[in-house]
Amino acid sequence: MVTEQQIREALTKVIDPELNRNVIELNMLRDLHIDNGNVKFTLALTIPDCPLRDQIEHDARMAVLALEGVKNVEITLSAMSEEERNRLFGKSTAPQTSDFNRIGRAVAIASGKGGVGKSSVTALLAAGLAKLGYHVGVLDADMTGPSIPRLFGLREPPLGGPNGILPPRTLRGIKVMSVNLLLPREDEAVIWRGPIVSKVIEQFWNEVVWGELDYLLIDLPPGTSDAPLTVLQTLPVAGIILVTTPQELSSMIVRKAGRMAEQLNRPILGIIENMSIFICPVCGTRHELFGPSHVEEITDAPLLGRLPIDPQLTVMEDAGAVEVYETEETKKLVKEFLKVVPPPYGR
Repeated sequence: MVTEQQIREALTKVIDPELNRNVIELNMLRDLHIDNGNVKFTLALTIPDCPLRDQIEHDARMAVLALEGVKNVEITLSAMSEEERNRLFGKSTAPQTSDFNRIGRAVAIASGKGGVGKSSVTALLAAGLAKLGYHVGVLDADMTGPSIPRLFGLREPPLGGPNGILPPRTLRGIKVMSVNLLLPREDEAVIWRGPIVSKVIEQFWNEVVWGELDYLLIDLPPGTSDAPLTVLQTLPVAGIILVTTPQELSSMIVRKAGRMAEQLNRPILGIIENMSIFICPVCGTRHELFGPSHVEEITDAPLLGRLPIDPQLTVMEDAGAVEVYETEETKKLVKEFLKVVPPPYGR
């Protein structure tokens, strides 16, 4: 005969998609009754009109039906009281959007220069972390040249919920928010002045329901003006990762981004050299297409990795399948990243 403890254990596998916490941890389970294999209980959702209520109910039903001895499951949906929500989120007033977010590490990926593959590096880091089981989000702060959705094959616009904007998820569950997801066409031009850009970035932080994340990677645009300033001055980033290429011109401009971080008292956590070499697929000869490396001239921060030019990566990105791409270099990169940005929450 199925027991209450077995049902509770089964429901720990049912996750609230907005909060990334299970229904038992959130104290949603109420009025549990078991009668000869017939199970009946109530789930008290955090808000009455939860946009994902049907998914939560379905997942809970399937989890309990999978238990031996369970014949039927009847679920009633209700909502927590304001007092319960306040207690759950540790507030004296009803929770705002940000109260539903618990972001362990926010890390900005910067270069100062366009064309060095910063968005590709951001996507590869996010994919590698997700493959290791971490909860990851990507905030695309490049308002005029956003490319993150294309790399992950995302096209559907985000949903609006009573708690805020629900970001689309990639195949591996990475949450993504980008202005390109809000445009009627992905090649639509975004012609905004600095104050509007800054406001939208703040909205992406405050009004998107990121839930519980281990890492939020923020893909910064080139330059050292409004968008990077907004991120580094107003968002609680742990630090920045610099991306460069071997070309001396690139190194010079990336140093500007590094000096901006230093002036704003944001630590440089590490540096990544992208397009470091090209290895001929026929003869295996290594070619320095952009000249010798100058990475040691940029910063004293640790070198996290050197990524070669790989035509296969371009193919995968154009197909929206960057999550599928993995090499020894990308695995090493993620490993080194975890050394300088250790996992939060004791994971």
